[in-house]
Amino acid sequence: MVVGEIARPVDLLVIGGGPGGYTAAARAAELGREVVLVEADRLGGVCLNVGCIPSKALITLADLWERSRAAADRGLPVAEGGVDLAAARTFKDGVVDDLVAGVGTLLKDVEVVQGVARLLDDRRVSVESGDQVSHFQFDACILATGSRPVVIPGLEPDGVRVVDSTGALDLAEVPGDLVVVGGGYIGLELGTAYAKLGSRVTIVEALDAIGGGFDADLVKVVSGRLAALGVEVLTGARAAGMEDGGLRVEHGDDTRVLPADVVLVAVGRVPNVEELQLENAGIVLADGRIPVDGRGHTSSRRIWAIGDLVAGPALAHKAATEGRVAAECIAGLDAAVDAHVPMIAFTDPEMASVGVTEAAAKEAGLAPVVGRARFVVSGRARTLGATDGMVKVVADAAGTVIGVQIVGPEASDLISAAAIVVENALHVADVVGTVHPHPTLGESLHEAATAALRRLERAGAAGGGASRA
Repeated sequence: MVVGEIARPVDLLVIGGGPGGYTAAARAAELGREVVLVEADRLGGVCLNVGCIPSKALITLADLWERSRAAADRGLPVAEGGVDLAAARTFKDGVVDDLVAGVGTLLKDVEVVQGVARLLDDRRVSVESGDQVSHFQFDACILATGSRPVVIPGLEPDGVRVVDSTGALDLAEVPGDLVVVGGGYIGLELGTAYAKLGSRVTIVEALDAIGGGFDADLVKVVSGRLAALGVEVLTGARAAGMEDGGLRVEHGDDTRVLPADVVLVAVGRVPNVEELQLENAGIVLADGRIPVDGRGHTSSRRIWAIGDLVAGPALAHKAATEGRVAAECIAGLDAAVDAHVPMIAFTDPEMASVGVTEAAAKEAGLAPVVGRARFVVSGRARTLGATDGMVKVVADAAGTVIGVQIVGPEASDLISAAAIVVENALHVADVVGTVHPHPTLGESLHEAATAALRRLERAGAAGGGASRA
């Protein structure tokens, strides 16, 4: 039955209920807008349901298991037995369900409609749910349909032998041999987790290095840890297809078959734009994404786009920021997306970065001043038994902090303080003059800034900031 041919008017229509979409909808409702949110699957999007949250549950489990086996030297008896993935899935699913319910509470002033939305023109959409179709006419619309894993021809996921990142979180047992195709942060995170759980892991990366987008100094530390875990890393290698014995890989002039009970394909993500019918609204893609201005506004007067649909890293916190800005702009506030977006990877040790790297600063001709603090000299890191890595502060020639990179314990949490420093263009002396509590991992940011300040002082360029110590 087809119903709803007469379009229902709505103030703001949000298409997609992931981190960007639900943040935008909640903020717009808070600002007094009538909001309808259309979600094709489940509130929370990829990140909450099959991405960020469940993957961190698996990664945390793997880390606990690996650390427990090394705890005897610290006086903690080691429990016998193996990992129960079924129980782990139950825990993971409970966490996801609780957080999805929380999103529903956040959207208490938003009407949520289940279905697939398609643009009919620059102010109308149809929403298909089963055999029913309804129509909406909007004053403004935010597109937030997210992305999906890239599929390699010949390595299409079957949920058993070949899986994507979603399937890797629902394996019934730990694979004996796991081949990960893709050495980006998703492949590294999941490959590391399964190596800790007992898999023999090989990472196949087509580029010359893994950890694309992260500072080489950070990747070097992670590479050393992968080697210690027995993970083989093949760079400059191409997955050429499945064979009975495993995955055929071309590596230079050599072709070999890697044993593989499971092949995890994690080579990036592609925006979900096909169902939107953007051409009906006059929107043309550029490099596969929707062009927007600094507020998320598309070429169409009434339509905004955010998150994985637009340029930039496919990160939940980026999408949420863009969603908030779009909602505020639609409500008439003066807002723009101009913040530095931190990048994090839950590798072992964790990697995190905000602002400009040392290499990028040199390429830009900024003559960077760099200070480092290694966790091996941190009292707190030693008590945690996690001393690999460092904090790296990158300042310009005047001493303004333009970037911070961290590899080490809790890097994903430590980067938030660093982001405040970079976002507010603080001088290294401001960081040095801020008292950091002891003994904490956060002291390492202070120590790295101190090292950078000393270099500035030796160069006679320490002006522009004042220590408050």
